[in-house]
Amino acid sequence: MSEWSSYRLQDFIPFTSDIYFRLLERMGEAYWPLHLLILALGASAFFLSLRGRARIACFLLAPVWGFVGVAYFFARYGELNWAGNYMGWAFLAQAATLTLFSITHFGTEVSPQRRGLPFFAGVLIAATGLLGYPVIAPLMGYSWFQAETFGIHPAPTAVTTLGLVVISLRGAAMWIAAAIPLLWITVSGLTLVVLDAPWASAPFAILALGLAGLVWAEMERRSDRAKARQAPDKRGLPNS
Repeated sequence: MSEWSSYRLQDFIPFTSDIYFRLLERMGEAYWPLHLLILALGASAFFLSLRGRARIACFLLAPVWGFVGVAYFFARYGELNWAGNYMGWAFLAQAATLTLFSITHFGTEVSPQRRGLPFFAGVLIAATGLLGYPVIAPLMGYSWFQAETFGIHPAPTAVTTLGLVVISLRGAAMWIAAAIPLLWITVSGLTLVVLDAPWASAPFAILALGLAGLVWAEMERRSDRAKARQAPDKRGLPNS
């Protein structure tokens, strides 16, 4: 215990701000203009989620997670941080999970979700990942190639996916699909804190809103199930 207590957060981020933003820039330069195609893919998944087509949305998101896992973590981030390869496998696991949900229909809904807090929280989070993240770095004086974009960099990919999960998945599937996005949003926020990035608080705000949306969605689901059990069946008897 005493040995672990001697570590600081900085000890788990073995690179400087310059190296980190150069990594983002390398990704941006290497895959431009693939950004536009993947952004269109994310927008399609967003639209489908709003229409209650979560199964197809999961199918569209799956290869994006696989691509980021390989191109970002295995090929680049793993060279800077020993934990990068583990996160690469986590992103591949997320891709496999989304693929499984798209095949089995597990946890998805055919009709659009209730327009309550979870729905609007999910819309705000997903829109932030798709449209907000790409403009943060340029607004802070960094180059456009250092801008983080959905499907190319992990943070906006995780943020967008978290929003879509809150919108369109329910039950155990919702929590399973949200776990890795929540994890990486936390790691991303801590990394930005260590590197003194001006927008370091943004991932934590998204994290709080996402958790609120998930908890509220779970409460709504349980309330709906309780009402369904209490509703009389066709014979006028309560459902047991």
